[in-house]
Amino acid sequence: MNIKALSAALGVALTTFAFTANAQKTYTSGLATYDTEVRGQPAEGKLYFTPDSAATIVTFGAGTFKLLTTAKHTYLAVILDIPVAGIKKAGVATPGELEEGAAAYPSFTFSPTTDTKTISGFNCKRVVAKNSNGGKTYDIWVTNDVIVPNTAYPFYYSGIGGYPVQFTYFQQGQELSITIKTLTSSTAPAGTFAIGKDFEVGTMADLGGN
Repeated sequence: MNIKALSAALGVALTTFAFTANAQKTYTSGLATYDTEVRGQPAEGKLYFTPDSAATIVTFGAGTFKLLTTAKHTYLAVILDIPVAGIKKAGVATPGELEEGAAAYPSFTFSPTTDTKTISGFNCKRVVAKNSNGGKTYDIWVTNDVIVPNTAYPFYYSGIGGYPVQFTYFQQGQELSITIKTLTSSTAPAGTFAIGKDFEVGTMADLGGN
């Protein structure tokens, strides 16, 4: 055995590993932006996240929609601010509504593939997500370029093996295609994770199905 050659190869391997590890950026809190739609109309989405909370804010032509959640999924609030309609309402889920909502989300098994591509500057690999309820499959593109807390992406993709960059989002029976555009360490503005005092607060049912 050529000891010098073996040592040289080991050195190259360790250097490559170190470079890969250093290139991976960790976010403990930050902001992800993406494009989406609201009832068929284009909208801009922002997701502010911390280790224990997340605030999703979708801005569309008529106003804003905000969704507040916690890492343990013990709290959920939907906040609607639509000035042209005079709507400033917030719905905080009851324990029963939380249980009902959780039951409606998909439960996935994940199968990684060898397919790769670059999306929004992220090196991504394709993972096939199969819903155990019905067997429908989805192509989810994830990256290992970054490390983020679980609050930075939908909880039903936990265990997928990376940060979802291009994926299907599920909300109230609807499926939306999401592609992350940017991920930064931006700090959320004051009040982002709270319900304003000028909002009418009730349960999710009080929002009238919105």
